[in-house]
Amino acid sequence: MEYKINISNSKTGKSYQQEVKDEKAERLNGARLGESFDGSILGLKGYTLEITGGSDKSGFPMKKGVRGSGRVRILLRRGTGYRPEGRVRKKKTVRGERIDGDIVQINTKVIKEGKKSIDELLGASNPEDSGEKTEEEQKE
Repeated sequence: MEYKINISNSKTGKSYQQEVKDEKAERLNGARLGESFDGSILGLKGYTLEITGGSDKSGFPMKKGVRGSGRVRILLRRGTGYRPEGRVRKKKTVRGERIDGDIVQINTKVIKEGKKSIDELLGASNPEDSGEKTEEEQKE
C-alpha cells in the first residue's frame, strides 16, 4: 500500500509531496475527510495535518458527506467533482470520504506547525527558492 500525500502550508504558500508506504500508510486507513493526524507519520515531528481531499486510482475525487469508501453516482449541482456552467445538475461518480487501499492521493493542510520548518524536516531544497543556480543555468 502506498499513498502520495500533498501537504499544503497556507502560511508560506508552499506545498510538498511525500510518499508513504507499508505500515505508515496502514495508519491512515479508515481516516475520514476533515480528520486530523500526527505529522510524525510523514517525518514532520510536531506538525498536525488535516485531511482535505484525495482521489482514487482511477482519478475519482473523494467527497465529504458520502459515507464509506466506495464509488457512488450522485446528482451534483456544483462542488467537488463537478464545475458546471449555469444551473445544471448532473450525475457524477465520486469516492466516499473514508481512506482505503484504492486511494492513491491524499491532500492535507497544516493545522499546527512544529519547531522546525517543513523544508528542514523533509530535506527539501528548491534551488529556485534559495537563489542557487541549477546545473543548466550554470552551463549557460
